[in-house]
Amino acid sequence: MRVLVEVVVWRGATPESRHRVQAVACAPDGSLVLATPEAGLVTTFRSAAKPFQLLPLVERGHAKRWGWSDEQLAVMTASHTGSAAHIALVRGILQRIGCTEQDLACAYHEPLDLTSRALLAERPELRTPVWNNCSGKHAGMLCLAKSEGWPLHGYEQPEHSLQQLMRRTVAEVCGLDPASLLVGVDGCGVSVFGLPLAAMARAYARLAVARADGDDRARALARIRDAMAAHPLMVGGEGRLGTRITQATHGRVVAKGGAEGLECLAIPSRGLGVAVKCEDGNARGTGPATIAWLERLGLLEPAERDELAADGRPVVTNYAGTVVGRVEARIGEAGGDGAPGDHGRMAGAPEPAPAPGVPQATGTPAGTRP
Repeated sequence: MRVLVEVVVWRGATPESRHRVQAVACAPDGSLVLATPEAGLVTTFRSAAKPFQLLPLVERGHAKRWGWSDEQLAVMTASHTGSAAHIALVRGILQRIGCTEQDLACAYHEPLDLTSRALLAERPELRTPVWNNCSGKHAGMLCLAKSEGWPLHGYEQPEHSLQQLMRRTVAEVCGLDPASLLVGVDGCGVSVFGLPLAAMARAYARLAVARADGDDRARALARIRDAMAAHPLMVGGEGRLGTRITQATHGRVVAKGGAEGLECLAIPSRGLGVAVKCEDGNARGTGPATIAWLERLGLLEPAERDELAADGRPVVTNYAGTVVGRVEARIGEAGGDGAPGDHGRMAGAPEPAPAPGVPQATGTPAGTRP
């Protein structure tokens, strides 16, 4: 079925901004269950690729050899907030494999965690790449390089054996030829891959259906998925959309976000993979679109919808903290030219209900005379 998704920012009763969204739900064989018209949109996988970038370490037996816990594997898939718990896990991995924080090629950036940010403001000499939200992934890559006997220097370069393996592995789980993947440089310095949104959803469907009694790849995927489900705070952290979804659903949905408005999800109970992309890259639209997509698929219980309400229909506030609007997703049937309907609404969509505390427009409509 083809549907349209858009996210509208309302200020009072006026639609102020609109985000166009593409979304896909598919089975492991790539068959589409629900999709927007541009399911084949080519975009970057960004950090949503991390479970599959970790896959070779687990599939080749190295995770077992090093004795990595599920919590440590979870942080290797993470876009973490830089909390003390995240940093301790990454440092522990580095220490065990005989590497230092300076071996990480991801570079430093300010952490999202406010306590950590305050610490680093007071003690700037502590600023190293370990605080980068991708440091867990990079620690896992260093472990893989050391385990395979590859040079550690330059492991982030696209010609390095490790990045070539990443390209092949990501392509395989997405059902693509490795040569078809577009390759760029991610924010953390390693290869990032461009591919169709539907192929991302297919990879997450394979993550969803993986079984511990399957072949080597299935067992590895199952372990990674279960680690993410068991430790959502290590995969993201407080305030992260993917963490909140995984927590609210008690691991029935395993979510992993990526930069530029991307969220991918594995749904083991339905054997589905989901990918949601806000085309303009604005994460403001990703939460409402993702929650609406899950609701359309019938994947959220009433209590879970309530717990995720702040993500599904966030309010807009002014500088005084007054609620003046809201952000909400609309899903409608695709038909005709797919153009939105009147009054800033998708064709066939109902009028939005006002958010609590939002002042509504009164008086003479603009463009008319009393």
